[in-house]
Amino acid sequence: MNVSVQAVAVWGKIAPSHSITAIMITDDQQTIVTGSQEGQICLWDLSSELKISSKEILFGHTTSVTCLAKARE
Repeated sequence: MNVSVQAVAVWGKIAPSHSITAIMITDDQQTIVTGSQEGQICLWDLSSELKISSKEILFGHTTSVTCLAKARE
């Protein structure tokens, strides 16, 4: 069974440059992690005023990122 997932921009007037297919927020609520249809994983800083700014883009996946999970310490 093939399932198609529609990408959605979740903030701001200017959407990220990638199509978000997965999203996660860290336990400290200071970093948002997004996975993209293009295979990128992006880290975003989230300020206490709820302002979002880009932090890092991680490359290496060759297919869409459809799930994100945190690792145990």
